Amino acid sequence: MTRNGVDVTVTGDWIGRLADSKGALERSSTAERVADVLRDHIIEGVMAPGARLSEEAIGAALGVSRNTLRESFRLLGHERLLVHEFHRGVFVAKPTATDVVDLYRVRRALELAALRGAGGAPEKAVEAVGAAVREGEESLERGDWWGIGTANMHFHQAIAALSASPRTNEIMRQLLAELRLVFHVMAAPREFHAPYLSHNREIYELLRDGRCGTAADRLAEYFDVAEQQLVGAFAALAGSEKQGAG
Repeated sequence: MTRNGVDVTVTGDWIGRLADSKGALERSSTAERVADVLRDHIIEGVMAPGARLSEEAIGAALGVSRNTLRESFRLLGHERLLVHEFHRGVFVAKPTATDVVDLYRVRRALELAALRGAGGAPEKAVEAVGAAVREGEESLERGDWWGIGTANMHFHQAIAALSASPRTNEIMRQLLAELRLVFHVMAAPREFHAPYLSHNREIYELLRDGRCGTAADRLAEYFDVAEQQLVGAFAALAGSEKQGAG
């Protein structure tokens, strides 16, 4: 599976992992539950932009009907995670630099507000942020660079959850799935993800110590740098594709 937008069919090991999720679906499974499973796999980074989805393989792995699967594809299409191409099939979406800018605009609105208002957050919610930090550090020790990316998703989901808003949690799950697709543009995941671990720990420790405003300021700086890196990566990719076409 390539990670730079080349069209590939999702099969093999990924389908095997998907089959492991079958137990999460009850017999009365709905398209929404199927969409949840697929979205989680996108957040984990195992579905690359441009990958073609096989209805037969995924339906068999999850034990759901074609109609249910197509409805789940439709739902994820509304979330900008999948696209249907006439006479070609369903593909994982390919984000653009414009998407990056918009995603970070929304992230600032949700996550910075959650941090600034986290003074009275329950200890359990704060600890969830710390658990995500430790998950990332453990992934670093194993040299699991994509695992660091997944831990980072968990970190930001936990930051948003400080707001104690089910609607914010739902929006963040969709947003982080899109963001994970964006991260595939980075050819060197180690160099991109690893430096942010220390920032995540600093933000967590500030939050834990009740310095919520300072934590939000650090996260705002973090967002500025990450956005610039990603926009730059998309510009470089566009340049190389243009040269290749020429």
